Amino acid sequence: MATTPTTDYYEFLQISPHADADTIHRVYRFLAARLHPDNKVTGHAENFQLLKKAYDVLSNPVTRSAYDASRGYETPPPFSATVDFMDQLDGEVNRRLAVLAVLYFRRRTSPNFPEVSLAEIEERMGFPRDYLDFTMWYLAKKGYISRADNAQFTLSAEGVDYIEEQRVNMPILNKLLTSGSGPSPRAKWTNPEPVVVRTGAESGNGTYSASAQKEIVLPATTDRLTDRRMGKQDRRIGAPDLRTKKVERRFNLPERRVHTGDRRLGN
Repeated sequence: MATTPTTDYYEFLQISPHADADTIHRVYRFLAARLHPDNKVTGHAENFQLLKKAYDVLSNPVTRSAYDASRGYETPPPFSATVDFMDQLDGEVNRRLAVLAVLYFRRRTSPNFPEVSLAEIEERMGFPRDYLDFTMWYLAKKGYISRADNAQFTLSAEGVDYIEEQRVNMPILNKLLTSGSGPSPRAKWTNPEPVVVRTGAESGNGTYSASAQKEIVLPATTDRLTDRRMGKQDRRIGAPDLRTKKVERRFNLPERRVHTGDRRLGN
């Protein structure tokens, strides 16, 4: 690992600039055990000090924000800016491909820590996680992704094979992979070009064009629903009693607690 003053902390830790605090902490503990000077095999005192400095910066939200600003890296626009996730025909397919692209990028760049949280997937896609349940279920059932106990996702070997086999045949998948699932240095993300997806079901020339910076408006999932039962009479009132034996079982029952004795006294 390089130890020059210009070392990129994210590259040093082999994590994405989008990594959450839990990922940063796990990677730090792993590398600390490897680089600690007491480790006679892989210990490295200078890199261990650099690791501590990188962790001190990235584990604090304030210093991390300042560090990100000083790096000159600009966060790329989410996939939803150029890819349509809402179209009824292609939206679900595009969601699956976008999730696979995010996980593939992490698997390639950080093979030792390939886990990606759902929050990170949501941020990169620019699409609410509440609408990814079916997508994640399908990919998991196909064996393309797996979910760890800490609710983080990783790309499986089957998922890698699928991506590398299909990227040539699926322009949208290749676009997602080459657009950078992580930020590019000093990239200017203005006016991203729209992605054109062949559907064969649209009118005209058989193409669908997702407009740039398209705003996604989804129905609110927390709206309070009106109780349609309020103000209506109980349908059981006035209904005929169809019981053969019309006996109220709650009345005239014997007292089961009489003459039971105190079991603690051996009675």
